[in-house]
Amino acid sequence: MKIAIGCDHRGIVIKDAVIKFITEAGHTYQDFGCYSRDPVDYPDIARQVGKAIAKGDFDRGILMCGTGIGMCIAANKVKGIRAAQCYNSFTATRARRHNDAQICCLAAEEGTARLPAILEAFLTAEFEGDRHIPRLKKIQEIEEK
Repeated sequence: MKIAIGCDHRGIVIKDAVIKFITEAGHTYQDFGCYSRDPVDYPDIARQVGKAIAKGDFDRGILMCGTGIGMCIAANKVKGIRAAQCYNSFTATRARRHNDAQICCLAAEEGTARLPAILEAFLTAEFEGDRHIPRLKKIQEIEEK
């Protein structure tokens, strides 16, 4: 799987752990930044990752900031993107199975203890389709208005 990752200056503290998990799981990734603790604006990173996924260049994305909230809000502004803030394996699984989320947003301030379970769930769970398809179509209709 090809994964786009990005973080702001607060999310950078967990980026190495995310990259380690991704590579050990056999996935490839591209890092869209940031690359230091110098302040950056998270919407810029979220836009880059969201557009790369919407374009079809990547299968999934992982965004990291202090709480995960800002990245999630910004990524969801990109047409065709469904980003979810995942704070445990349950929410990561549901984001994939029910919402076909392409981007997992993580809270760096929560630390790294839950990361393996969240990432494993997000990267392995598959969209269930079926009863969820009409709901996703309604989301797409909102984007078009």
